[in-house]
Amino acid sequence: MNDRTPAPRHPALPNLHARLNRLASTAALLSLILLPSNLHSQQPLPTGQPIAPAPVDPAIAAAIQQVSADHIHATIEKLVSFNNRSTLSSMDTDLAPNTGVSAAADWIESEFKRYSAACNNCLEVKRDDFIEPAGTAPNARITKPTKITNVYAILRGTDPAQAARMVLVTGHYDSRNTLNANTHDPAPGANDDASGVAVSLESARVLSALKLPSTIVFVAVAGEEQGLNGSAHLAKLAKSENWQLEAVLNNDIVGGDTTPGNDTAPNIADKTAVRVFSEGVPANATPDQIRAIQNLGAEGDSPSRELARTVADVSSTYFQPTSQRLSANTPAGRPHSMAMHMVPAFHPVLIFRRDRFLRGGDHTSFNQQGFAAVRFTEWAENFNHQHQDVRVENGIQYGDLLQFVDFHYVANVTRLNSATLATLASAPGVPQNVHILTSGLDNNSELTWDPPAGAPANATYEVVWRPSDQPTWTMFASAGAAHSLKLAVSKDNVVLAVRSVDPAGHRSTAVLPTPERGPRPAPKAVTQ
Repeated sequence: MNDRTPAPRHPALPNLHARLNRLASTAALLSLILLPSNLHSQQPLPTGQPIAPAPVDPAIAAAIQQVSADHIHATIEKLVSFNNRSTLSSMDTDLAPNTGVSAAADWIESEFKRYSAACNNCLEVKRDDFIEPAGTAPNARITKPTKITNVYAILRGTDPAQAARMVLVTGHYDSRNTLNANTHDPAPGANDDASGVAVSLESARVLSALKLPSTIVFVAVAGEEQGLNGSAHLAKLAKSENWQLEAVLNNDIVGGDTTPGNDTAPNIADKTAVRVFSEGVPANATPDQIRAIQNLGAEGDSPSRELARTVADVSSTYFQPTSQRLSANTPAGRPHSMAMHMVPAFHPVLIFRRDRFLRGGDHTSFNQQGFAAVRFTEWAENFNHQHQDVRVENGIQYGDLLQFVDFHYVANVTRLNSATLATLASAPGVPQNVHILTSGLDNNSELTWDPPAGAPANATYEVVWRPSDQPTWTMFASAGAAHSLKLAVSKDNVVLAVRSVDPAGHRSTAVLPTPERGPRPAPKAVTQ
């Protein structure tokens, strides 16, 4: 046999090769079809990324640049000129013209109307007048029926679907000196609380130029020094009229007290910081709700506490550190140093309690009605300048005088308030029915929620979280337009919440989820 002669082929081989080729082609086609789905099902769950400041809104930035320390100075000086703004003076008939609390109320109303005229009547200016009955307690501060007036202006939202949502800023325009009943001797109340009223008025002036989706309310209340009477009435009014009030910013003693010689701890003023007080357990929580809060470890996550965190978030967007050349005031011809002094950004310091010791404020009235509310107060108070007759005693100046107010500090407090108000009025509302699924034991976190009422179609959502020992949100993961998200993050180790975001980056206040068991997962099949 010739060695070069090929061996005979088995008659079945050609058919076998054809079948194998067809199988290979089919397998390749199936892999192309199934591969994307297979990869998707195996994609890891998100683990989040660090939170960065939200982008600057040019319109909000331009508005807060219009805040004027000179205008704030004029406002506080005018309020001081009413001599004594004691709430009780509303019933006096022997006051000099243009003095007393009623004259102050009329002037505040006229200011709101002046701002409204400048924006084509964009503000609805209102008075909330009522008679506070005489108190019955032995130490009652109101001993006869007394007229109290709250004055406020409403900047209505421009989006019909969101205009019912409201945010509110307030300060109290009443003042007092040493004796509650003294309605005639000077009680200038420059810091406590003409400064807070100036924040509300100046915020109205600069924000009334904006067109915002939801509504802002600018308020000046009275009766604070007698027991939060004015704010209590307004908060109950808001509750009875079903105001969709999502945030209340109360400014009380925000004058940045400037007392010569206050250079020893703890009296050193920090002009870059304002305290923001927020309650932990909500004031109106029922016993069952308190038990649920304790079971969840949510004592630090009330709606007011989340509002305080929003203030901090807004601050990081609109306030940046600055620098000053140390030789800026060196006379011409003298050597100049090139050294720079870095000035920290103006910022809120979150104080996790409702208020200071032995004191209270108007935000508590709103807390008691179930509204999220916080208090802004200067870093270091000088109690010689609060609730004191104007006098010099042992070389110490007493009294709440204009000379101790830092108008540039009040301007920064106003900018922070205004930026927060405008951001929340621009953001979609807070997500609703936020739940964390706890149907089984695992180390993931799965959250679900409903969109806020009237939310724009382009709203998106973020799950945010922080280690349980941290004060503010540190991480987030975007859910896009979806209403649920599962994370490779253990719900047992962090605090989670959900917030809504619009395309421009305005973020709502975050909402803490409540547990929802839902259906239990089916048991896994046992394999032999």
